[in-house]
Order: sequence, then structure tokens, then C-alpha cells
Amino acid sequence: MATETLFSQLVPVQVKCQACEERRINVRVSIELQSTTNPIHRKDLVVRLTEDSDPFFLYNLVISEEDFQSLKLQQSLLVDFSAFPQRFMDLLQHCIQEQNKDIPRFLLQLVSSGSNLDHTPAFLNVVETNPFKHLNHLSLKFLPGNDAEIKKFLATCLKCVKEEKLVLQQKLSKTEEDLTRQLNYTQQSLSEKSRELDKLRNEWTSKTSSLTNKHSQELTNEKEKALQAQAQYQQQYEQQKRDLENLHQKTVQQLQNRLKELEIANKDLMERRYKGDSTVRELKAKLSGIEDECQRTKQEVLSLRRENATLDAECHEKEKQVNQLQTRVAVLEQEIKDKEELVTRTKEVLDATQEQKANLEKNTEKKQIQIGKLEAAVNSVSAELLKANEIIKKLQGDVKTLMSKLKLKNTVTIQQEKLLAEKEGKLQKQQKDLQEAESSLREKEQEVCKLQEQLETTVQKLEESKHLLKTNENVITWLNKQLNEIQMTRKQEVLGTSTSPSNTTSRTGISPHSMVDSRIPFLSSGLSYPISPLLPFQSFPDTVAMKSTNQQASGTKVQFNMQPQETNRCSDLQPRIPVLISHSTNKENGENMGLEAKYLKKREDSIPLRGLSQNTSHSTGHQKSTALIKTQIPSKAAATSKPSAYFPG
Repeated sequence: MATETLFSQLVPVQVKCQACEERRINVRVSIELQSTTNPIHRKDLVVRLTEDSDPFFLYNLVISEEDFQSLKLQQSLLVDFSAFPQRFMDLLQHCIQEQNKDIPRFLLQLVSSGSNLDHTPAFLNVVETNPFKHLNHLSLKFLPGNDAEIKKFLATCLKCVKEEKLVLQQKLSKTEEDLTRQLNYTQQSLSEKSRELDKLRNEWTSKTSSLTNKHSQELTNEKEKALQAQAQYQQQYEQQKRDLENLHQKTVQQLQNRLKELEIANKDLMERRYKGDSTVRELKAKLSGIEDECQRTKQEVLSLRRENATLDAECHEKEKQVNQLQTRVAVLEQEIKDKEELVTRTKEVLDATQEQKANLEKNTEKKQIQIGKLEAAVNSVSAELLKANEIIKKLQGDVKTLMSKLKLKNTVTIQQEKLLAEKEGKLQKQQKDLQEAESSLREKEQEVCKLQEQLETTVQKLEESKHLLKTNENVITWLNKQLNEIQMTRKQEVLGTSTSPSNTTSRTGISPHSMVDSRIPFLSSGLSYPISPLLPFQSFPDTVAMKSTNQQASGTKVQFNMQPQETNRCSDLQPRIPVLISHSTNKENGENMGLEAKYLKKREDSIPLRGLSQNTSHSTGHQKSTALIKTQIPSKAAATSKPSAYFPG
């Protein structure tokens, strides 16, 4: 069996018995928790009431878990058995805290049905006093202890007393030993100190005798000096007295003059005060006007915020459009990467944007100047208010010292100053709000301007790219027509030569010398488009040598094979000329003829065919043919200004 003491303190208890007066006694309440493991694990709460003055006063209460369940049902408790001891101890602590009060809130009552507390069961009630009634929190039935329990209790008390006695005896013996040691030590120190005292007394007597002789001589000398100093001080005092009288008369005259001056200044200050009151009224009127202006500015700020919201929505829509346009522009830029005109135009756009930026900066500077003027006006108003406040404060200080009757008016002016200060604070807050709103508006206006500029640049690029595409298509169609005409003439010439009897054996192809001769007018035709150095080694779909008489009728293909001398000459003139492949439409076979899109890109190293024609032409007949081809250029191709960038003449 293991016991654990939870509580053991003296608690004031009110005892009630039949045919007996109520009395208050201090009862020791001890609470123990007993736990047994054999044969069954069980916990019991033991509550014991005892009185230190009466050893035969013993009341016991043992509450098991089963008993607690019945007690819980009877008294409608909301606590479990594990938490019940702590709650009971809290109630006892409340009773201990309230014991010194005249009307305690918590009381412990021990109620017995018998005439005395001897051998009769008693109820311990925890009562809370209320202005309306007495609330009984808990009622526990205690049984008086029988002889065996009392003997057991007394035996435990005796045991505790003996243990305490042994502990006290041990402490006493220890303290006696310590005290004897301290006594011996103090006696030894006393004897040493007494010896030192005797020595010090002898030294002190010798020193005192010598000091008294010295001091007596010094005293006589000092007395003589004091008499001489006294005579001197008396003379000085008389002179100072005369000087002070003269000074006093002068100060009295000065104060009288100053009094007259102060009366005059008082009149002036009164006049200034009245003027200050008038200025305060005017400033109040100005303040009301400024407040109205602030309200208007607030309304304007609200309207501007609404406009900003609409602008934000429009910006989002425009951003979406810009994203779509940017995707299209990216595709177009991939097709038109290396064009010099785009670079020049972008430079022009940059210059225009820089000019716009400069204009915007000028506008912002003008707006800042306007804002500075407004701020200066507000600052001037606030400075005037501060000056007025300072004047009022000075006037109040002078009036307080001179006129005690004007206290009521001064209090009114102080209240007005407070109101003015509050209004100034409100004004400053409103000005800050205005500045923040203006800054946010400027930022959003700048963002809108940037977005508009981006939109304009993208739209310009799109229009330029569309225009370039149209001009390229026109040039391509015109070139295809020219190629078709030249190829038809070539076919007719080839057909004419093939019908002659001298050339019947050479139907499979044309000799390289004749190919060179037929190539020269084509190169010297003066067409304004770039040509590749690999042009002699490329196969054109509609100009191929005739291999048989059947192929002549169906529009056979002719292959141009130039000599290496001619290719070297072309490469010397221009080392990096882009390749040009023409696809013409054959009316008989239905084949597509035209230039591919990749050969329409502008090259920095491209040269016109006119320069080649000057270097490669060997006869005047070919130059005439080039002149004829130039005259046959359609008016649409001549009207467009863009092809000259891609096909310089």
C-alpha cells in the first residue's frame, strides 16, 4: 500500500451542533491518496479532520472510486475521480484566502446532528455566500474515529513528534558545537584586540597632549588674525552699504521708468492682440475654403481612380492584342531577318520615340513645376498659420502676466489654436494623399504611353511587311513572265537550229561553245535581281537540250553548262552572290515556274546583273537585247519603290 499526501493545512471551520452555539475552530485537513495493487489495483481518497489542541478530535472519510460515482450522482458533480482531489483542494484554498475578511465568500461548515461532536457523524459542507442565498458546493459525510483509529492516529502523531525531536536534538548538538567553536575564537580575538587597544590608548594620550599644545598656539595666532580681519571687514561692509544704497536709489528710478515703458507696451500689445484676432478670423475663412478644395480634390481623385480602372482593363485587352501581334511579328521577322530597310526604319522609330520621350520629359517637368507652385502656395498658407500661432502665443504670454482678467478669453484662443493645429494636420494628410494619387496617375499614364508606342511600332512593322510582301509578289510575277518569254524565244531558236540538216546528228544536246554563246545574252540582259555564282551549274526546268524529235514537240529541258573561265569571271566580280532558281509555268506541261521565297531575302553581298552584263558582254547585239527587256518592264513594277531595295538597278 502506497500513500501520497496531497494536502495538510489548517483551515477555519464553522461548527454547528444542536443545542449549541456556533463557533469557529482551526481544523487541520489532511488529504491522502492510497493505492493498493494486491489483490486488485485500487485507489482510495482518505480525508482526515484533526485539531492540534485536541488530540481526540478525529473524523475520517474514505472515498473509493465506486463511492465517488454514487456521490457524483447525488450531488451532480461534473468532475472525475482523478480530478476531484485537486478541485476539493482549490475550494479549501479559497476558504483559507477568505478567512480574514468580515464576510467571507467561501466557508467550511461542520454540521453535526448530535448535541456535541463526540461519537456522531458530521457533514463537512463547502458553502459559497451570495447576496441572494448560500450555495452548497460540496457536502461530505465524516465518521468519528473509534478507539482503535484514535490510538493509531495518536501513535502516528507520537512517531512524528519523536522523529521531529530527534531531528531537533541533532540540530541542537550541531549548533552547540558551532557556538563553542565561535566562543573560543571570539575570546582569542578579544584578548588580541584588548592588547591592541591598550597600545592605541597609550599612543593616543601622547598624541593628544602634543596636539593640544599645538592647537593652543594656533588658536592664539588665529584669534589675532580674526580680530584684524574683523576690523577690515567692518570697514568694507560700511563702504558696501553706502554703494548699495546708491545702487538701490538708481534701480528704483530705473524700475519706475521701465513701468511707464511697460504700460505703453501693454497698450501696443492690446492693439496687436485685436489685430491677431482679426487675422485668426480671416485664416479660419481661408481654412474653410481650403477644406472645400480638398473635398473637390478627393472627388477628382475618385474619378481618376475609376478612369484608371477602365484604362487598366483597356491595357489588358491591348496587351492581349500586342501578344497576338508579337507572335505574328516574330513569324514575319524570321522570314525577313537580314533586311537593311527594317534597320533604318527601326532607327527612325527610335529617333521618333526619343523625341517623344524628350517631349514627355518636358511635359513632366512642366507638371512638376506646377506641382511645386501649388506646394509653395500651400506652404505659404501653412507658414502664415504658424506665424499667426506664434503671435497668438506671445500675446497670450504677455496678457497672462499683465492681465489676470483675460483668462477666459485666453482659454478660448487656446482651443481655437488646437482646432487650427488639428486642421493643419488634416490638411497635410490630404496633401500627402493627393501627392500619392498624382504619382500613381503619372506612373499609369507612362505605362499607357509605352503600350501605345509599342502598339504603333508593331502596327507600322506589320504594314511595312505587308507592303514589302506585295511588292515582292509583283516583282516575282514580272520576273516569271520575263523568264517565260526568254525561254520561249530560246525554244524557238533551238527548234529552228534542230530542223536544219547540218544539225540532225546532234539532237541529244548542244555543244558547250554554243551554250556559252546563248548564255551571254541572258546574263547581259540587264535584269535587276541578284544572281548566284552557281547559276551556270544549275538546271532550269524548261531549258534543257533536245534529245530526240519526240522531246522537241513536248517542250524538253535544256541544261546550261558554262566553261570554268566564265564562272571564275563571275566569282571575281562578286564572291558571295545568292542562288536564284526560277520556276516558270509551261503551258504545255503545266509545270510551275517561279522564284522560291528564300531567294527573295535581301543580301548585303548581292550585285545587280547590270554590272555583270558590262563585264560579260562581248557583242553589241546582246546589249540591244538588254535594252529591249528593260523597255518591257510593266508600269506596276516601275511604280513600286520597294523592289529597288532587293533588286538594285
